[in-house]
Amino acid sequence: MIPEKGLSSALNARIIGSGRETIVLAHGYGTEQSIWDKIIAPMFDDNNNYKVVLFDWPFSAAVEDQSLYDPNKYSSLEPFADDLITLMTEMNLKDVNFLGHSMSGMIGCLASIKRPDLFKRLLLIGASPRYTNIDDYEGGFTSSDIEDLLKNIESNYENWVSAFSLGVVDPNDMASVNKFRECLQRMRGEVALSLAKTVFCSDYRDILEKVETPCTIIQTSSDMVVPRSVAQYMEKKIKGKVTLEIIDTNGHFPQLTAHLDLVKVLNGVLGFGFNQI
Repeated sequence: MIPEKGLSSALNARIIGSGRETIVLAHGYGTEQSIWDKIIAPMFDDNNNYKVVLFDWPFSAAVEDQSLYDPNKYSSLEPFADDLITLMTEMNLKDVNFLGHSMSGMIGCLASIKRPDLFKRLLLIGASPRYTNIDDYEGGFTSSDIEDLLKNIESNYENWVSAFSLGVVDPNDMASVNKFRECLQRMRGEVALSLAKTVFCSDYRDILEKVETPCTIIQTSSDMVVPRSVAQYMEKKIKGKVTLEIIDTNGHFPQLTAHLDLVKVLNGVLGFGFNQI
């Protein structure tokens, strides 16, 4: 149910800049729009011809109305894709460059299949159509790995948050580890658990051949959550034109641990002349 004031208001949507080109930034599991803070300054310049759109997903602790996240509704990624389409339509956004991190990468793919007119390009950071290994597909986790992850979230959320943060963010960058940890700690444990089931137990490999929007896959050189084999798999399976960019950093969060390298990649792909200082 869309809130009375609109989804954009409920999800804290905001726009930086007023150019004709649009970049929509969509955060991933356990975080909120502040996860992009490091790349906003080097991206944003009043002389550039683009605008940046940020928002928080319903599961985010930054969303005031926590009732917006219904585990029964969000048992798959499709409702998130519908939310994205509703949000973009409400904000009159078309032909956008969509930058989706982690689970938001697949959400962007789903939305682009439903409404290709809304998307100019998909930029997917650490995205994965499936996280568990099967047959000749290496997703990065065994079934027992996922079972253990879910049990740990349920049994001792605080301990899991600390361990998971150190595992998925480069431990040599403790400021970034702490940033992700703080975001996770603000989430309610039951939300983290239900969303983890939605994300880590999903399989969207079959939609890749339906994605026709031009795509840039952005992958770190070492990611515990999404191995490079997943990025290469997606590169082969996505129907539209695809390029793969590797950023030399550890972990799942280049927007935290290698933000200037990420901005350079975005500049190379989009050619917006982002400020590199």
